Amino acid sequence: MTLTDRPWWHGATIYQIYPRSFADSNGDGIGDLPGITAHLDHVASLGVEAIWLSPFFRSPMADFGYDVSDYCDVDPIFGTIADFDALVVRAHALGLKVIVDQVWAHTSDQHPWFVESRSSRDNPKADWYVWRDPQPEGSPPNNWQSVFGGPAWTWDARRGQYYMHNFLKEQPQVNGHHPAVQQAFLDVARFWLERGVDGFRIDAINFMMFDPDLRDNPPAPLDDGIPRTRPFDFQLHQYNQSHDAIPGFLERVRALFDSYDARFTVAEVGGADSDREMKLFTAEGRRLHSAYGFDFLYAPTLTPGIVAEAIDKWPEQDGVGWPSWAFENHDAPRAISRWAGQGDPRAFARMKMLLLASLRGNIFLYYGEELGLTQVAVPFEDLQDPEAIANWPQTLSRDGARTPMAWRSDAANLGFSTARPWLPVGADHAALAVDRQERDPHALLHWTRETLALRKRHPALLTGDIRVVAADAAMLAIERRASDETMLCVFNLSPEPQRWAPEQPDAWRPVVENATQGWHFDGYGALIATKMGEA
Repeated sequence: MTLTDRPWWHGATIYQIYPRSFADSNGDGIGDLPGITAHLDHVASLGVEAIWLSPFFRSPMADFGYDVSDYCDVDPIFGTIADFDALVVRAHALGLKVIVDQVWAHTSDQHPWFVESRSSRDNPKADWYVWRDPQPEGSPPNNWQSVFGGPAWTWDARRGQYYMHNFLKEQPQVNGHHPAVQQAFLDVARFWLERGVDGFRIDAINFMMFDPDLRDNPPAPLDDGIPRTRPFDFQLHQYNQSHDAIPGFLERVRALFDSYDARFTVAEVGGADSDREMKLFTAEGRRLHSAYGFDFLYAPTLTPGIVAEAIDKWPEQDGVGWPSWAFENHDAPRAISRWAGQGDPRAFARMKMLLLASLRGNIFLYYGEELGLTQVAVPFEDLQDPEAIANWPQTLSRDGARTPMAWRSDAANLGFSTARPWLPVGADHAALAVDRQERDPHALLHWTRETLALRKRHPALLTGDIRVVAADAAMLAIERRASDETMLCVFNLSPEPQRWAPEQPDAWRPVVENATQGWHFDGYGALIATKMGEA
C-alpha cells in the first residue's frame, strides 16, 4: 500500500478537542463550537488528519456531556446544529476530517428514553434500561459497583425497582441487548454520518452489554497491586461489562459505516481485560477500524519496558486490528507532568513527541499537547469533576487536564475567554501560549509540526511494520520498516546521559535528532535514522 492509496485514517494523527476548554466565542466562560471553528487554522497547521470532538450534545452536564439527553442535537452552551454544520464545512475546507464521540453505554437520566422507561413497567421503553426488583430485604439486586463510587444501582420509586448505572446515577445503563436500543443507536449514527461526520470514537463500548443473569462479580485478588480508592476496585468486573454479544453489534455498526465512503470508527476500551477486548472489537476487518487503549494514559512513568509491552500487543498478523495510541486525553493527567520528573522538561517534551510519532498505529494528540501544557492543580473549591469531588483527595481530578487552551500570553484568561473560565488557567501556561511559541522557532509547537511532517513523509513511520530492537532500563530502540525503507528510532527515556548504538552504526543516517551527539544521548535524547541506501 502506498501513501496515496491508503485509507485516510490508516496511520493518521487525530487531534482531540475538549469543547468546553478550547475557545469561548460568546464570553460565557465555556468553550463552544464557533470558538473551535475560529481556531481550526491552528489545528490544520499542525499537520493532523482529523479532529475528534468530545461530546457537544444536549446534556444536563452531570458528567460534562458524557450524560446525553439528546443524541441528535447540540447543547445550547456549545451552539446550534447550524454551528456544527459550519464547523464541518470549515474543517473539510482545511483538509481535516471530523470525528465525534458517541456514548452508547448509558444516557442521561433526563433523556426521553429513560423518562419513559421509568414511568411504568409496561411502557414501550420499559426494557430499554436495566431494571430489577430489590432482594427480599430491600438491598440492590447484586454486588456490582459503580466506577465513580458506591453501588451500581439506584432505587426509583416510580417503578419500585432499582436501575443500573456503571458510572453516575445520572447515567443509567442502557439495555444494550435490546434490538430496539441497538437500532436506535444505529439511527443516531446515520444522523451524524448524513451531516458529513467522518468517524466516531465510541466511548466505554465494553460497558454496553452485561450478564443478563446479573451474577455477582467475584472479589479482586488482594495482591493484584491495584490501589483501592473506590468500591469498584475491589471486584473483578466479570459480569457487569464485556458481554460476548458486543462484537456482533459492532459488526452492524461497521456495516453501516461501510455503506458510506471513507468513514472511521475507533473504540475506547479500558479495564483489566482491555487487550483481549480491543483485539476482539477490531478483528477480522468486519468490526471497528481501531481501538483506543490505556497503556500510556495512566502510566505513572514512561519506561522502555512499558512501550515495548504495548508494541508487542499488536503484532503484524492477519486478523489482528489496527491500534490507536495516546499519551494524554480528557480523563488522564497531562503526560509531561506525569513523566518528565527530573531533567530538562523541554528535551523530554520533544522526545515524547518523537516517540508518539514513531509508533505503529493511529496517534492522538490532546489539545495543548503540542504546546507542552502541564497538569493544573485545581483547588477543591474550583473542582468540577464529580468523581474527584466524591473521592477527594484520593482520586486525582480530571479537571487538571481540562483547563483552558492557552492562545495569547498577554490576554485575559490567555485568550480563551473574556469571562472567568469554567476552570482556572494554568499558572505556567502563559509562557507556553500559542502566540509566544509561534515567535520562537525552537518551541515545541514548531517541533510538533516538523515531527508530524516527518511521519507523513516516511511510509515506514506512517504504516510500516514495527519491531523492538532494544529495551533496557533507560534506552528504547525500535525499527520501522516499509517495502523500500527501514528506520531506526532510538530514545533515552531517562534524565541521565546514555550511550547506545546499533551493531552497524555507519549503516544509518540520522534524519532528526534531539539532545544527541552521534550515538551519545543526553537526558531525554532521541534520534530517528534511515538505513543508508534507502529512502
